[in-house]
Amino acid sequence: MVAPTLPYGSWPSPIDAGLAAALDGRPEYVGAIGPEVWWTEPRPQEGGRRALVRRPAGGGPVGEAVTALPAPWNVRSRVTEYGGQPWAGAERAAGGPLLVFVHFADQRLYAYEPDAPDGAPPRPLTPVSEVGGGLRWADPVLRGGEVWCVLEEFTGPAPTDVRRVLAAVPLDGSAAGDRGAVRELTDGRHRFSTGPRLSPDGRRAAWLVWDHPRMPWDGTELLLAEITADGELTGVRTVFGGPEEAVAQVEWTPGGTLLAVSDRGGWWNPYRVDPETGEAVNLCPREEEFGGALWKPGLRWLAPLPDGLLAVLHGQGSSVLGILDPDSGDLVDAAGPWTAWQPTLAVSGTRVYGVAASPRSAYEVVELDTASGHARVIGGGARSGAAAAGAAGGAGGAGRLDPAYYPEPQSRTFLGPDDRQIHAHVYPPHHPTCRAPADELPPYVVWAHGGPTDHVPPVLDLHIAYFTSRGIGVVEVNYGGSTGYGRAYRERLREQWGVVDVEDCAAVARALAAEGTADPHRLAIRGGSAGGWTAAASLAATDLYACAAIIYPVLDLLGFAEETHDLESHYTDGLAGPPQTLGVRCRERSPVARADRITAPFVLLQGLDDPVCPPAQAERLLAAMRGRSVPHAYVAFEGEGHGFRRADTMVRALEAELSLYAQVFGIERADVPRLALHD
Repeated sequence: MVAPTLPYGSWPSPIDAGLAAALDGRPEYVGAIGPEVWWTEPRPQEGGRRALVRRPAGGGPVGEAVTALPAPWNVRSRVTEYGGQPWAGAERAAGGPLLVFVHFADQRLYAYEPDAPDGAPPRPLTPVSEVGGGLRWADPVLRGGEVWCVLEEFTGPAPTDVRRVLAAVPLDGSAAGDRGAVRELTDGRHRFSTGPRLSPDGRRAAWLVWDHPRMPWDGTELLLAEITADGELTGVRTVFGGPEEAVAQVEWTPGGTLLAVSDRGGWWNPYRVDPETGEAVNLCPREEEFGGALWKPGLRWLAPLPDGLLAVLHGQGSSVLGILDPDSGDLVDAAGPWTAWQPTLAVSGTRVYGVAASPRSAYEVVELDTASGHARVIGGGARSGAAAAGAAGGAGGAGRLDPAYYPEPQSRTFLGPDDRQIHAHVYPPHHPTCRAPADELPPYVVWAHGGPTDHVPPVLDLHIAYFTSRGIGVVEVNYGGSTGYGRAYRERLREQWGVVDVEDCAAVARALAAEGTADPHRLAIRGGSAGGWTAAASLAATDLYACAAIIYPVLDLLGFAEETHDLESHYTDGLAGPPQTLGVRCRERSPVARADRITAPFVLLQGLDDPVCPPAQAERLLAAMRGRSVPHAYVAFEGEGHGFRRADTMVRALEAELSLYAQVFGIERADVPRLALHD
């Protein structure tokens, strides 16, 4: 059979927006309760809730995991808006698990005994508070008759009117109607905190803190305290870390050794820390990352095993799972196809659990038996009950979709200004049966990731496949400032946001055009959050791109610093400069201030309930574009926040983006609604 010849961008594809939306997201927050494995996973078709999933002991093939809490229960915290570890569990003396979790709708902490004979529903542990504010909880751990966790309490109407402490919540429910029954364990002198990690003997607690204007990848401190007989913290002191050292995780081994992941040597490496002197020994000195950006409390790149070995995530750009001998420094990686692991690890006996993906499989829950070296998939988004309304199931959530439609990424390094290296993943157009005319070059879309202190690995993403299977190439750029390549690479963006990220994306796009990979006249750029800033700033800085998709973006530096949530309210200090120079940098770089330079069409996609990049950002750009005769569209979504979670929202957003490219690139497509572009 002769493959049909069709122009790039016009290829038919079974990967429609509904399928991509239904399988969006990934499992998170893996934990072990005795021999059972638990995690949360997304349910886009159930209003975007996060379901708590349970895999009973002795489970065999994939598919045996069950939903532990039915809709509308939504296991997700709003601490610092991005959330954090939302649940914890332990085996009850009477048998069966006891869980505590945060319910997103009211942000209360609940207790639940799923195997209780009376089948009682979850019961609240914390008081009702104002929706969208009041009291929030994250990163819990069970200790006797209490839950120790982070408490975030709003004290006024502004997003920065907030305090955070470690708190103890009684399990008997006495605090459900009485805020005074919640014991505060710390004094709130530090602005941000992770939850406590308790030593095996129960006599010490360790946790991480930091303060404005630092972000957690700039500098954090490891605090240590003794726990008194009546459950108070005493002798609180800093034993590791500091303003110029980012400690990403703290953990105790079963034998009582204190461990930390720090970038004091330029890379996040694992350390053994003496709790008395603070002296530290690097357990595996490598130019690799064994940690990452601590965007949310409860992330784990390291997990001790009972035999003294350590499960670690490590690598450059992408992380793999390895088993480290902390005495010899020997590191053995787990066998398997997975090329990227998320910062969540759990241990039960000799078994390690995590969330991993590859270019051929989306994120799934993986079990490694360290005794045998055998690794297998035990669950994932489509497997455990979110089976995309029958649209998919099976490996990596792909189900009956032919893997021949999956994109085939190429990880490459490009040279930018001053010959600096730029890391990127190129996804050429790919289709099992279609080909393009020999004299045609494909359109390409540059994807700028969010953060900006973050990175993207080369894994299966059906949002990318949605475009590549239609004949539109994608290149994801880990521009200067991204994590995964050491502190020096991360620091390239310091006070250079809107410059280095824009230049690096443009350098990659120009290189693809120069080598004949991409059509130089059909280049686009897209990004969400900080990536939305890069996309919009690129339109104002260069005429390289024919159009852009700008998604829940930062568009105005001054406005962002004033309007965003507390965690990022000083982020611009490091990204663009101190407050006294921010006005100048805003005029030089902000898309709102440089709107007169934007001439390319764009679509602006915005959640109306976004506390991180409020709609006011988008509205100011639209006002600045009024009367400019630049075709553009604004699509706003009620009930959506920072990051789209509902299937219908993602469908509309994907189809609007494709329609923009089709119109600008001259592609005929009748399978998506036409996006109305207005001057």
